[in-house]
Amino acid sequence: MRSTGNEGSGYWYGPDGQLDYSAAVLKSLREYRAAETTVRRSTRDSMGMGETDILALRYLLRVQAAGEATAPKDLSRFLGITSASTTTLIDRLVRSGHVRREAHPTDRRSVVVVPTVESDKEVRVTLGAMHRRMMAVAEGLSADEAHVVIDFLQRMTDALQDVDDGRSQK
Repeated sequence: MRSTGNEGSGYWYGPDGQLDYSAAVLKSLREYRAAETTVRRSTRDSMGMGETDILALRYLLRVQAAGEATAPKDLSRFLGITSASTTTLIDRLVRSGHVRREAHPTDRRSVVVVPTVESDKEVRVTLGAMHRRMMAVAEGLSADEAHVVIDFLQRMTDALQDVDDGRSQK
């Protein structure tokens, strides 16, 4: 939903009636995050998976595409969950047919977690159209516009991490 920027409260406009661009940018960022959250919820629902399951599957697919193997400890580290929780997660993904355990290619004592071909197809079908629309928007940016967006988002990321670092130091 797009807004005209003037919701009548004067919040987005300064006392001189001029648009407060900083507030409008943050509002647009919040609207994007809300839209992304809605799509992610819909994706989870359509795939019958929880948030952690989706994050795990996307990570496994990304690692597989890079030609690398994922041991359960790698998945645990990525997700920031315990080894017991990782085992439960992998068991659930194995039961649903999204992953399988295989012998580690170089360590006979270990296993790797591999996404199935079916889960790769399911993710592509479920998320493919959305990713193509998003890529079309990004590809429509000029090099200068892309640089501004990248710089802005990196500075926003840094600002959030600074807040998080500040809390952890207290």
